Amino acid sequence: MPEITLVEAINLALARALEEDERVLVFGEDVGHNGGVFRATSGLQERFGERRVRDTPLNEAMIAGMAIGMAAQGLRPVAEIQFSGFIYPALDQLINHAARLRNRTRSRLSCPLVLRAPAGGGIRAPEHHSESNEVLLAHIPGLRVVMPSSPRQAYGLLLAAIRDPDPVVFFEPTRLYRLLRETVDDDAAALPLDTCFVLREGRDLTLVAWGASVHESLLAAEQLEAQAISAEVIDVATLSPLDMSTILASVAKTGRCCIVHEAPRSGGWGAEIAARLADEGLFSLLAPVARVTGYDTVMPLFRLEGTYLPDAARIIAAARRLLEYA
Repeated sequence: MPEITLVEAINLALARALEEDERVLVFGEDVGHNGGVFRATSGLQERFGERRVRDTPLNEAMIAGMAIGMAAQGLRPVAEIQFSGFIYPALDQLINHAARLRNRTRSRLSCPLVLRAPAGGGIRAPEHHSESNEVLLAHIPGLRVVMPSSPRQAYGLLLAAIRDPDPVVFFEPTRLYRLLRETVDDDAAALPLDTCFVLREGRDLTLVAWGASVHESLLAAEQLEAQAISAEVIDVATLSPLDMSTILASVAKTGRCCIVHEAPRSGGWGAEIAARLADEGLFSLLAPVARVTGYDTVMPLFRLEGTYLPDAARIIAAARRLLEYA
């Protein structure tokens, strides 16, 4: 099997889901004839037809509402929001209807939809195309929020999301779409949701990240290893519900934790993880929890993107500060 990119893994998973379950439908702006703005759905309409892979008007509220109606009637819709910065008109449908349908009907109805959206910066995009707004939806009970960090994860987690009986918001880091390649077996095997993945074992500190920040954390861990510092790297993968037990177990081993994400610092999901560490793992900590994040400002245009986005240098500096605590 040749090595493929993350966006190709998304395409592979969608094709597998369409092939194995006739209830699966894919739709969104330009996903059919053009194959999506990033070509994540390229070739799917030609293979499965316009009935299964459909273009929609430029109307995010309608896309989300249509997905909810389909899901409530037994279909498995996979809807695309072209960029996560365009997701805001869909929030009413997601929060007030998709997230509440099972509770509202006492499980008479469920809402097995997936809402896919490219997310994050680093691709020199204009305003509204580089949002990291995962925390808005991770806060909502009833919504599952997932963000893969590699081609294998994208394939396995997307299949798991499509098969899940409840709504999943699936953020895809645009910066990783074509950054790295992996061998991905098209074997229909899903990866577990609601689980953090330990990507690298370590003894001196724990790096916790998701999405594109996982890539930077792994780079930082490699450079720290050259300085005789052993960093464990945890990929959160499913932000909500959060697998806190894996993070707590790692911090119990290392005693130090640095959380990395490119969303703004204030109110970010890193703050939630830090708070839970204080609640449940305080006596494991040998140093305050560190956060390396984006800044509390709008994502800048491309000349300043590199300044805004957390990188290996910032993570290494935070790690060294943590190790100064005895």
